[in-house]
Amino acid sequence: MFSVYDVIVVGAGHAGCEAAAAAANMGSKVLLVTMNLQTIAQMSCNPAMGGIAKGQIVREIDALGGYSGIVTDTTMIQFRMLNKSKGPAMWSPRAQSDRMLFSQKWRSLLEQTPNIDFYQDMVKGLLVKNNVCVGVVTGMGHEIKATTVVLTNGTFLNGIIHIGEKKFGGGRVAEKAATGITEQLVELGFESDRLKTGTPPRVDGRSLDYSKMEEQKGDEEISGFSFLPVPKITAAQQKNCWITYTNQTVHDILKTGFDRSPMYSGRIEGVGPRYCPSIEDKVNRFADKDRHQIFVEPEGWNTVEIYVNGFSTSLPEEVQFEAIRMIPGFEKAKIFRPGYAIEYDYFPPTQLHYSLETKRIKNLFFAGQINGTTGYEEAACQGLMAGMNAYLAAQHEAPFILKRSDAYIGVLIDDLISKGTEEPYRMFTSRAEFRTLLRQDNADLRLTEKSYTLGLATGERMKLLEEKQNDINNIINIINLFQIEPYEVNEYLNTIPSTPISQKQKAAQLLLRPGINLNNLQDALPKLSAALANSKKEALEEAEIQIKYNIYIEKEKELISKMSKLEDLMIPENFNYTHISALSTEARLKFISVKPRTLGQASRISGVNPSDVQILMVYMGR
Repeated sequence: MFSVYDVIVVGAGHAGCEAAAAAANMGSKVLLVTMNLQTIAQMSCNPAMGGIAKGQIVREIDALGGYSGIVTDTTMIQFRMLNKSKGPAMWSPRAQSDRMLFSQKWRSLLEQTPNIDFYQDMVKGLLVKNNVCVGVVTGMGHEIKATTVVLTNGTFLNGIIHIGEKKFGGGRVAEKAATGITEQLVELGFESDRLKTGTPPRVDGRSLDYSKMEEQKGDEEISGFSFLPVPKITAAQQKNCWITYTNQTVHDILKTGFDRSPMYSGRIEGVGPRYCPSIEDKVNRFADKDRHQIFVEPEGWNTVEIYVNGFSTSLPEEVQFEAIRMIPGFEKAKIFRPGYAIEYDYFPPTQLHYSLETKRIKNLFFAGQINGTTGYEEAACQGLMAGMNAYLAAQHEAPFILKRSDAYIGVLIDDLISKGTEEPYRMFTSRAEFRTLLRQDNADLRLTEKSYTLGLATGERMKLLEEKQNDINNIINIINLFQIEPYEVNEYLNTIPSTPISQKQKAAQLLLRPGINLNNLQDALPKLSAALANSKKEALEEAEIQIKYNIYIEKEKELISKMSKLEDLMIPENFNYTHISALSTEARLKFISVKPRTLGQASRISGVNPSDVQILMVYMGR
């Protein structure tokens, strides 16, 4: 009935979809197995992609040849570039998506991708021979063989949904949980644990009074996520979002249900996401705050359903209903469905190699929430990397690994494998030490060529990259050589205000001044504008950033160069730590557990001191 596949991907969420697409586009014969083909790439929580650091990840996925950026651009209903008032290292794109269109577009792209087969069934176990994964076993008893398997089970592994004192099995509302895999993996020696996440109520937009809320419009300019020329909506077509706030009355009503909250009663053992807490958690932890922000977000073009961002809860339905009606604008709110919490199995990611292949079982890869992360973007980038490496493993080729200095994706995977996580892991710009280099605008410059060499990024992407790079170099050259006379620019400088010049200056020198940007400088200097007339907007922006922040960029490159000495020092795979008596007990246990690949990774393991790294270097003969 089934042929032998190169790669089987289990689960069709954001991680599974990217994994299947990546492996197939590189040349693998792929089977995507999911419990429900109607919920491919379902946005289980908020209908949005991107945000702080997450937007950088989506751009990196796109630069590597993934689909998330394309899908987001073609299904967005609103776009915003966050942190625009700060430096470019902090700029983060975010888009509201049409929930149903997002899923449809993903399915359409996957169906148009050669080499992908689909099958609807639950995977209840793995076929393992001599510590090598060779396929899967489905709920209907089918044994399907494959060279590699990628598990992207999301919140479905022994998932339990909680609403107040009610609880029932499920990986998402109205969808059953997946059983069997956790138990088998634990038998094989894997460590598993529980985490939790939650989602807010959905309400009828027709029942809300938007006049009592603050309007949030989209940007006038929509840059989007994909580096390809993907058609996008115009600024005028965007749908509005709104902001409102809770109040003390809301908080008092919520507190009446705390004794029936599964979180407070202890029925949920798993740890929840620190940076996306439930409303009851916010009221409890931040008791000094008299209000909390609520984002009112439409679910799509042709629906009245509203996502109440900031009101995630697992309180009893009647408490949710009473409390939400005390929020300004929600006095007559009708609830489509209550919020709920979900508890699920995950596997601490220190059990993985950097390729996302498990250390215990060869040719078995984990990606997404199974590794303890939270968020569509975090899942999608893991799926992409697991899919690429599953293809490479099937071809008996070396894995593709991104370093912390290459991408936010590299930071995420290194954090998971070196440090592990005991709570749902979310990406932030603060987690990246080289964020001046890892900007959203230059993801293609950093990553596309690497992916093209491996056969994932297309020739079209590579051609666009080369054109962009040539354009940037040309712009930088023009700006570095362009001479400006005092009489040409002093009037403009006085308006900023900025000190007038008394002699000729290069345009690049003026750009380094605070408050001066390239757009305004072109407006003031028609000759400069004419010299740059043939340049694309993206290249102009990139060139300006490189000129303005050159000193900081070079400092980071210098730091990377120094740190790479540690990163390049490989630790033998079977290195024996037990005989190094000088190591601290904690460091020794951590090294044995994590099995770091390099001294750089060893230095980042939680509980490892610089002296431990020094000792390790001595024993390695360095």
